[in-house]
Amino acid sequence: MVALRTLGSSDLAVSPLCLGGNVFGWTADETASFAVLDAYAEAGGNFLDTADSYIYQFPGNEPGQSETIIARWLAARGNRDDVVVATKVGDSPQFKGLAPANIKAAAEESLRRLGIERIDLYYTHFDDESVPVGDIVAALDELVREGKVRAIGTSNISPERLAESLEFSDREGLAKYVALQPKYNLVAREYESERRGIAERHGLACVPYFGLASGFLTGKYRPGQQVDNIRNLPGLAGGYADTEHGVKVLAALEEVAKARGAEMPTVALAWLAQQPTVAAPIASARTVEQVPALVAMQDVALSAEELRILDAASA
Repeated sequence: MVALRTLGSSDLAVSPLCLGGNVFGWTADETASFAVLDAYAEAGGNFLDTADSYIYQFPGNEPGQSETIIARWLAARGNRDDVVVATKVGDSPQFKGLAPANIKAAAEESLRRLGIERIDLYYTHFDDESVPVGDIVAALDELVREGKVRAIGTSNISPERLAESLEFSDREGLAKYVALQPKYNLVAREYESERRGIAERHGLACVPYFGLASGFLTGKYRPGQQVDNIRNLPGLAGGYADTEHGVKVLAALEEVAKARGAEMPTVALAWLAQQPTVAAPIASARTVEQVPALVAMQDVALSAEELRILDAASA
C-alpha cells in the first residue's frame, strides 16, 4: 500500500507521485492513456493533474482534451471517489486570463468535461497581473463556498504576487492556496530561492511540474544525439543536453542510479520528493512501459550521500 500524504492544509490525501495528464490525447491516444492511468492506479497512485488548456498549442489538439479523456476513464472504471483530480484555469484560448467571470465560466466547463460535481484541486495556471490578487482569490473562494471546488492552488506566479495572495486570504478569511505548482527539478532549482520560503511560512504543498525536465532526466537525451520525439523541442528536453550544467547533472544522476540499480527517472523523482515542502512531483507517461520507473520512486529513499552527490552536481 502506498502511504498517502495530506496536501498542505487541505483534507486531500494524495500519493507521492502525481500523474501528469498533459500527454493525454497528444502523444498518448485514448487507449494508451487508459493503459497508463490503469497502471498508475494499480501501483497505488490517486493524484491526477490536468488543465483546461492541455494541449491546444500543438497542431491537431483541442483545449480540454486531457480532461475529457480523464472523464471517460473515471466513468469506465467507476473510481471517482478514489481519485484526487487537479485541473487549472487561465491558459485556455477559450478562457484566457483570471478575471473573476472567466474563472467561474472556466470552472463550469472543466466540471462538465471532467464529468464530476466538484474539482478537488483548482489551480490558477498562469498569473494574470492585470487582475488584483484579491479579485482572483475572491472568485476562487466563491467556487469553494458553492461546493464546486474543494481546495485551491496556484502555478507560475511571482513571489510577490504569491505572498500578497496568501496574505489577502488570511486577512479576509477567504479560501487560501494549499498548493503551489512551480517548475522544479534537478536542472531547474529556481523554486528554492524565494518561493520555497513563502511555501514554508504558509504551509503550502509543492507539487512540481517538469519533474523530469520534459524527459531530459530519463537519460534518453544526450549531447549531439537526436531523439525522434515530438517533445524534443528547443528549450524543452533537448535544450538541457546542450548545456554544461545539464551534462553534469545527468552524469551524477546516472552514477547514483547505476550504484543503486534503479532507473534514472526513479532517482530524479525520488530526489525531488525528498526536498523541503515537496508533496508529490508530477511526471507523465505516454506509454504503459514508462509507468514502472515513475511509480518506483514511491518506494525509494535516497541516502544522505546520494543526495549530496546530486545536490553538488545540480547546484
